[in-house]
Amino acid sequence: MDKIKKIRKARKMTQTELARLAHVSQPHIHDLEQGNRHASPETLKRIADALGVTVQELQDTEKGA
Repeated sequence: MDKIKKIRKARKMTQTELARLAHVSQPHIHDLEQGNRHASPETLKRIADALGVTVQELQDTEKGA
């Protein structure tokens, strides 16, 4: 999900920081950003919360809206 990376970088946050805040591993964040893995609804919610956005915002932008 390129949107995760865009928001994370806009917030000047590292993958490690996001992983810590979202309670997932840094390699998991990396795989999500690269499109090698899909996030479960629960993980997506934790990432959205850590980034200060809604799940809908992550999904809308991911669809190109």
